[in-house]
Amino acid sequence: MSDFPEAIGTASEGGLFARAISRESGGSAHHAKGHFAETACLNCGTELVGPHCHTCGQQAHLHRTLSAVGHDLVHGVLHLDGKLWHTLPLLAWRPGDLTRRYIAGERASFVSPMAMFLFTVFLMFAVFQAIGFTTPADFGGANMGKIGDDLGHVREELVEDRSERRGDLAQAQAGETDATTIAEIEADIAELDQEIAGIDRGRKLILGDGKEAARGGYTVTGDTDVALFKKLNEKWRKHPELMLYKLQANSYKFSWLLIPISLPFVWLLFAWRREFKAYDHAVFVTYSLAFMSLLFIALSMLGKIGIPFGWLAAAGTFGPLLHIYRQLRGTYEISRFGAAWRTIVMSWMIVFIISIFLYILVVLGAF
Repeated sequence: MSDFPEAIGTASEGGLFARAISRESGGSAHHAKGHFAETACLNCGTELVGPHCHTCGQQAHLHRTLSAVGHDLVHGVLHLDGKLWHTLPLLAWRPGDLTRRYIAGERASFVSPMAMFLFTVFLMFAVFQAIGFTTPADFGGANMGKIGDDLGHVREELVEDRSERRGDLAQAQAGETDATTIAEIEADIAELDQEIAGIDRGRKLILGDGKEAARGGYTVTGDTDVALFKKLNEKWRKHPELMLYKLQANSYKFSWLLIPISLPFVWLLFAWRREFKAYDHAVFVTYSLAFMSLLFIALSMLGKIGIPFGWLAAAGTFGPLLHIYRQLRGTYEISRFGAAWRTIVMSWMIVFIISIFLYILVVLGAF
């Protein structure tokens, strides 16, 4: 059962990737010096009148050589036939122009949105693996014990502070202290109670303490009634490093879910513009996600070579907003104001989109 979502994700990504970059293949025929010498299409038999069959579209005059296999491999994976180099500059600086032209039907010169998205996702995770940006392998075990000790120490300090404030409150009530001061002390005590309760809940969630804890002599109570979340809690508590790995792996396998999750939010920005269809929004979202993947690749590599974090954080914050603004304005041919307010709204929508995506990944981790 634990491999079920992984199998679905693998099948999904494989199907999408194959659909995006599938190549035509010909049938058998006589050949000379590694070249097919056909005058009719090897796929459907139609007489050839050009470099491609005008009936089924298969390429004519195929090569049956080892170098042709290598060419198809590089071409299929990287699209190094000119399309990539036509697409990347527009995707980076004129994304609205690229999106609008693709929607309008000008597609022969550009890598399709889905192929571009899948390629950048694969590349992103490959780069992350190469530079060591992966989930920690030693998150559990002794580290979890240290987390428990740290939480215990913090709780003890909070309990001591609360006892002192309770003593202050008793003295204030016994004396002639004004009501304002008493109210402030009571507010401090209430805040400390909330912090202690928060640590108790955190310890319950992280460490699974259900009995008296090792430090502080307190008891953590309460449990979820939902079987799924009980199972998730147990898995995160016992194998946090495995769950983090599954979270990373599922984020790669199910990254395509970001597209359907994002579509309703983009549609809301243009709900009263009937000329824009769901297909237009899908192309917009897919190209946008492809650029974000490339941006994260660039930032991670720059961070690896020592670029200050402040510069990377600024680029990671304002770069996506600028790109979304330019893509909105060019794709939908709207005014600067229209693109600006939609960019601001979309920046908040992204928080919900990522939250939904992470929630799905966490739930998948239960299986």
